[in-house]
Amino acid sequence: MERENAWKKYAKKKDMKLVMDFAEDYRRFISENKTERECVEFFVKRAKKEGYKDLEEIIKKNGKLKAGDKVYRINHNKALAMFIIGSEPVSKGMNILGAHIDSPRMDLKQNPLYEDTEMAMLDTHYYGGIKKYQWVTLPMALHGVITKKDGTVVKVSVGDKPEDPVFGVSDLLIHLASSQMEKTGAKVVEGEDLNILIGSMPLDKVSDEEKKEAVKANIKKILKDQFDIEEEDFLSAEIEVVPAGDARDYGFDRSMIMGYGHDDRVCAYPSAEAMFKAKPGKRTYACLLVDKEEIGSVGASGMQSAFFENTVAEICYATGEDSNLFVRRALQNSKALSSDVSAAYDPNYASVFEKKNSAFFGKGLVFNKYTGARGKSGSNDASAEFVGEIRRIMDGADVSFQTAELGKVDAGGGGTIAYILGNYDMNVIDSGVAVLNMHAPWEIISKVDLYEAFRGYVAFLEEA
Repeated sequence: MERENAWKKYAKKKDMKLVMDFAEDYRRFISENKTERECVEFFVKRAKKEGYKDLEEIIKKNGKLKAGDKVYRINHNKALAMFIIGSEPVSKGMNILGAHIDSPRMDLKQNPLYEDTEMAMLDTHYYGGIKKYQWVTLPMALHGVITKKDGTVVKVSVGDKPEDPVFGVSDLLIHLASSQMEKTGAKVVEGEDLNILIGSMPLDKVSDEEKKEAVKANIKKILKDQFDIEEEDFLSAEIEVVPAGDARDYGFDRSMIMGYGHDDRVCAYPSAEAMFKAKPGKRTYACLLVDKEEIGSVGASGMQSAFFENTVAEICYATGEDSNLFVRRALQNSKALSSDVSAAYDPNYASVFEKKNSAFFGKGLVFNKYTGARGKSGSNDASAEFVGEIRRIMDGADVSFQTAELGKVDAGGGGTIAYILGNYDMNVIDSGVAVLNMHAPWEIISKVDLYEAFRGYVAFLEEA
């Protein structure tokens, strides 16, 4: 069942412009928003322009919602839910797009700053599944927040402006690496060795106490001057170490984008844009942009928290369905696309793929009936009936799509938030964009796949 290359639909110049313009907007988005907090701020700003109201304000006023109303709700500044109220009761079910906005990276430890042989360093703990050796010798930026004891929140973003310094993890020179090169890939670079070099200049005038760590003292002075923070303020900080620099067009034909954080912002962005594009209908539309997926969807801002269920309860109450039974019905009767990336077929590593069931660049939106590992363990396995409905919707909207698994059986595996949504007894299927270099600092996607994902998400909201 060979799928036709989606680029063929856009041979006309005006059609091609739609793809390229959408991709350019997305390229700017991932270049400027490299953390969950930054993504939430971006999408809230977009939502307000599209007429969305803050659900918290409606709750405070004991307000009501009616068909056509658009609302959003923020979760701990690191996750977001958006809704468009349908003409039918919410208990009839919602059409849900769910993606995550966290990405693999390195996080600063709570006590990160130290000096070693007159080099100032920051200690990190890596986040998510990464090949640690990929994250050395690259220019890195620092993004995040520092909360002081008085509650003041200091935003940090250093390394992405042309005039900014960058940071990074060093690697052992090849001339002395004979023992290192004999190690397995998992051990070539150890997690405790992912330390960020941030300075080497000693402070000119130091106290007797600071003489032994004059370089660290200089960094502390710079942090005080630039951000008005003390070393102790790192205790209540969330600083992420991410690749520095903008996403770039990739290939002579500019058909692809190389950037940090495609997993899973390449699905989050078209999901949100689909909410802004879709016409209100009978069913209520929802978009979930969650945190912590890369570490198991745990915690208050992850999909396993009660945030979504609690928010649906507030939506039901505001629309006149004041009963927990209505909330349960709303969740059970919903349909969802768990929008997460798929592994793109890589001819350099063909041995781990099974071609008939692989995702390819240029073939459009990817649907994974199941993910998981070792016999589908940890997977949401969508029903045949729901897959049939998805096929009808996509074909009806002329959306290019393909189906895939995550590599050969027993070659590895992975999971998404699909099974968590499925626990509510709703119909769920994994869908997303194929990615090369997944979880590496610089990942690659096809622009036409991104655009087909956007079109597919709009069709799902309006037709499911």
